[in-house]
Amino acid sequence: MRPPFRSFQRQPRVRINQFIRAPEVFVIDSDGKPLGVMSAGEAQAAARGRMLDLVEVAPNAKPPVCKILDYGKYKYEQAKKEKDSKKGSAGTSKLKELQLHLNIDAHDYQIKLKHAEGFLWKGMKVRFNLLLRGRENIHKELAVELMKRVRDDLGHVGAADQEIKPIGRSIVLMLLPLPAQKRTHKYTEEGEAESA
Repeated sequence: MRPPFRSFQRQPRVRINQFIRAPEVFVIDSDGKPLGVMSAGEAQAAARGRMLDLVEVAPNAKPPVCKILDYGKYKYEQAKKEKDSKKGSAGTSKLKELQLHLNIDAHDYQIKLKHAEGFLWKGMKVRFNLLLRGRENIHKELAVELMKRVRDDLGHVGAADQEIKPIGRSIVLMLLPLPAQKRTHKYTEEGEAESA
C-alpha cells in the first residue's frame, strides 16, 4: 500500500528581475521614492541602469509592488530580521536553574548570586532548588530562611514569583526579572552580567 500523498508547503520565493511575471508593476526607487506604474521591461531596464536588481516586495498587490535594490543585501537583512525575531522570542522564556545546599559556603553562595544576577540581568527566569538530605529535613525552617536571604539579596534584579514554602524534601524559589529600567548591578560589573 502506498503512503498517502503529503503536500509540502514551500517558503514563498521572492521574484527578481526577469522572473517577475506581472505585465505591469508599481516601482519604488532605491531611496524609497515612488516611480509609479510601468511595464516590467521598463522597470528592469531602470534597475539595470542603476546596477541594481528589481525585487518584487508585495506580489499580492494590484499591480505588484517592486523595489529597485541590491538583492544580496536585501536577503541578508531579511535573514538577520528573522534570526533576531527568533532570538528575541527564545530569550524571554529561558529558565535557568541553580542548586543550593543548606550548608553552602559563603564563597559558593556569592558565586551563585553572581550567576543568578547575570541571568536575571539578561531577562531570564531563575529557579533556585534546595534539596534537603538526611537530617536536614528536621530543619526545614533553616532552609526557608536561606531562600528568603537569596530572595532579599537578589531583590535589585528580580522578584519572587510566589511565597517560599517546603514541597516534600525540596524548597523552590522562582525569581522573575524586574523591568530593565529597575535592575541594578550589585555582584557583577555591567560587562560581566552581559557575558554571564
